[in-house]
Amino acid sequence: MPEKNDSPIVPAPSIAEIPSPTTTPRSNEPVDHAIPDGGYGWVIVFSVFTINAFTWGVLASYGVYLAHYLSHSIFPGATSLDFAYIGGLNFGVSMLAASPVTYLIRHAGTHLPMALGVVVQTSGFVAASFATSIWHLYLTQGILVGLGVGLLFIPSVSVTSQWFDKKRALANSINSAGSGVGGIIISLATTPMINKLSLAWSLRIIGIVSATMNILAICLIRNRNKVIRPPMHPFNINLFLQLPVFLLLSWGFFSMVGYVVIIYSLSDFGRSIGLNASQASSVTAIMNLGTALGRPCIGLLSDRYGRIEVAGLTTLATAGTIWGLWMPAQSYALTVVFALLNGGTAGVFWMTISTLSVEVTSLTSLPSMLALAFGTIILPTTFTEVVALKMRQPASSRPYLYPQIFTGLAYLMASAMMLGLWIVLRRRKRGESK
Repeated sequence: MPEKNDSPIVPAPSIAEIPSPTTTPRSNEPVDHAIPDGGYGWVIVFSVFTINAFTWGVLASYGVYLAHYLSHSIFPGATSLDFAYIGGLNFGVSMLAASPVTYLIRHAGTHLPMALGVVVQTSGFVAASFATSIWHLYLTQGILVGLGVGLLFIPSVSVTSQWFDKKRALANSINSAGSGVGGIIISLATTPMINKLSLAWSLRIIGIVSATMNILAICLIRNRNKVIRPPMHPFNINLFLQLPVFLLLSWGFFSMVGYVVIIYSLSDFGRSIGLNASQASSVTAIMNLGTALGRPCIGLLSDRYGRIEVAGLTTLATAGTIWGLWMPAQSYALTVVFALLNGGTAGVFWMTISTLSVEVTSLTSLPSMLALAFGTIILPTTFTEVVALKMRQPASSRPYLYPQIFTGLAYLMASAMMLGLWIVLRRRKRGESK
């Protein structure tokens, strides 16, 4: 007699239950997280480089507009603080958009918010060209341009890190150098356009050129969210409460306090020591040249000697050059030296925040971490230049002395935060190795 089989009968799965090779895996199933570390990643680098050039590079040239606004009575009743607020809004609104844009990316993908960003940024510049009152400029060159930058930048900033591992710092620093290249182009072009065409046409041309280049970049950019599946939390309180994250965010806060003062004040500082309009605008362009040349070098050093270590030393070096070069500067030559050196170091936040966020948390948590980081710098990017102009003493022989001291202290505080982060992470690694 055949043996009796007491095993329960398992019904055959239906066709609907058979997994398809193309089905998206469940969250608890293994996923191939292999990072290309090159390949199409270099196309991504070009795309993000271009976006940075025609978003942050454009904003970096606002120092030229600021110097022009301060030296010409274009808008009746406008004060220097009004123009400082407008520059602050460029940064502040773009960072304020971080959490909403992160939420939008989660539901609509990368390309839709970036396309909206092109429309909004271009509209801001074109509308600013028709401004006749200072509130028009607040709304257009301040809020609309800032929002457009946020919609373009936030979706792109985490993409490069998804394509690189060993070369992550280098790739991100090349991306960040895009703001320097764009800043050189726009800064050198702005004053001649204002003089030969008009203020209005300079704004229109910048808006149209930026739109064209950003559309090209959007067509090429691709994220790896389907592979990495980041949670995309607009505000992750659990991350925020971690000590290493808090120290990193504090470093970002203080470093951006100093950065905004430098990029927006340098052109007007040049005029305050007797430089003509062309020389003053060229100082901004030279700083952007330093950005383009210096940031990839810092990326190489970061990949080789440690990302936390290099970021901390770069921050400290910036404080040193502010007190050692900028404060005593009374000539075009020394101002140029300071601008060139600080172009590569002052914006250390922008070139390293993505890689440092991965170091402190993880690649999966990167979008959520960046949303926190950008939210943290809303206040300093919006109001720091206003504070600096309040400190300025136009009647003094050294009108920017107090802003210079303030800026150096900000970078010194930032380097202290990075030192604290280095100590915490070092102790954590020692604990894990035991």
